[in-house]
Amino acid sequence: MLTLPVISSLILAYVLGSIPTAVWIGKAFYDIDVREYGSGNAGATNTFRVLGKKAGIPVLLIDAFKGFAAVSLVHLFTEEPISTEAFVNYQLGLGIAAVIGHIFPLFAGFRGGKGIATLLGLMLGIHPEGALLALVVFLLVFALTRFVSLGSMSAAISFPFLIVLVFQATVPSLIIFSMFVAILVLVTHQKNIERLVRREENKANISIKNLIRQAGEDD
Repeated sequence: MLTLPVISSLILAYVLGSIPTAVWIGKAFYDIDVREYGSGNAGATNTFRVLGKKAGIPVLLIDAFKGFAAVSLVHLFTEEPISTEAFVNYQLGLGIAAVIGHIFPLFAGFRGGKGIATLLGLMLGIHPEGALLALVVFLLVFALTRFVSLGSMSAAISFPFLIVLVFQATVPSLIIFSMFVAILVLVTHQKNIERLVRREENKANISIKNLIRQAGEDD
């Protein structure tokens, strides 16, 4: 039921997702709008490509945190005990609102990114075990191929299988959502798929080892 608290929380989740991290960091520290370069997306991958690791790492972390924070709003707006299914449904609504905010950001002319990092934060907030295993899939595929897009799609496709077969989830909305994740990522990566087929997709000039080392240096 869409009560005033629920509507308010969904709006707040959308606003959180609308924080255009890549755009603001690019303009504030580099005087560059990342949407005018590379893939044209205001996301972590394009930030790494255009501005490098020092900008890409914080964009990645903040964008993921947006999804996690949005899902966590459920604890602030739930006043009485509710069923597990209702709780998960509420979390999903908040997380999806944040992802929509990232893709169509209120604060950046509704031109955002693909929502992958924010989607990861959402997944971590709702099912951390499944999300972490999907992240392992991403890291393995990325380490082997150096294609961020292929890693993202592989992780997304693995997510519903992990949820259903490994963790044997029983909440219908969670199962449907896991499938939605796979479909959404494939749809938003159509151009990447075409470039992969034509062997024109660019490999990332970063490595997992360098990312970990850079993160340590930035602490």
